Amino acid sequence: MNSNQPEDTTTEFSLISSLRYDPDLPSATSVYAKERYPEPHDSPYYLLRFHQDRLLKGATNFKWLKAAAFLQQPLEKFVETLDKFIPDRSKAWRLRIVVDVEGRCSVDVHPASAWPLRCMFLPTSFDQLESLNSSFPWRLIVDSVPTKPSDFTTYKSTSRAHYDSARRRAGIKSPSDPIEVLLVNPLGEVMEGSITTAYFRRRLHHPQEEIRSEWITPPISSGGMISVSRQYALDHGFCTEQIIRVDELVDRENLDPKFGSYRPKRVQGSVFKN
Repeated sequence: MNSNQPEDTTTEFSLISSLRYDPDLPSATSVYAKERYPEPHDSPYYLLRFHQDRLLKGATNFKWLKAAAFLQQPLEKFVETLDKFIPDRSKAWRLRIVVDVEGRCSVDVHPASAWPLRCMFLPTSFDQLESLNSSFPWRLIVDSVPTKPSDFTTYKSTSRAHYDSARRRAGIKSPSDPIEVLLVNPLGEVMEGSITTAYFRRRLHHPQEEIRSEWITPPISSGGMISVSRQYALDHGFCTEQIIRVDELVDRENLDPKFGSYRPKRVQGSVFKN
């Protein structure tokens, strides 16, 4: 594959992070996660500390001093900022936090879709996920053009032209399409999905032992984004980081976890919102 993508010359952009606000989250945490969930356990904001940390890493990388100062405040103060945007604290909402170079924070708020909260904790049962949607699992397509890793593939921001281009090449027309495209770097390594973090199951063969499998996800060094769900999965031992090359992938990977020769430009795997 030849990378023919232009350098991202974006000069005006903001850092973003999206999460769920749900008043039922604290009680669900106590039932389904207990100690296998990062503090604070009593927050209605899903993985809020990870979201704050991701935004801070982005502000630090881009040397946005005012934004970094805002994001370095105690979590409790950050919560006070977000609380001002919640229309009704008795309902669930999807939040899109936006922080600009001047440290100004705005939050786009939309009603959250109904979702069994048990599926937001690790380990997640894929049988449970499959029962929620007849289109599960999504069809995954490997992008036909490599994407050059950059700050804009590592830090989540409003500069998303590279993701939009990959989705157009894959023929994805709507966010509701049960299709995802895997971005690949010029070295032929899987980076991530266009709107998701991807996980693959690799089968391990050991002489005189039962065949077992493990979940793996591409390392940040391959060029993918700092993902909140990925950090949660890594911290709690759900998966490990391993370089995943395109030529290792096989069709229907989540049903047959054995890696082998790569033939069709389509794989099935497991993806979570990043």
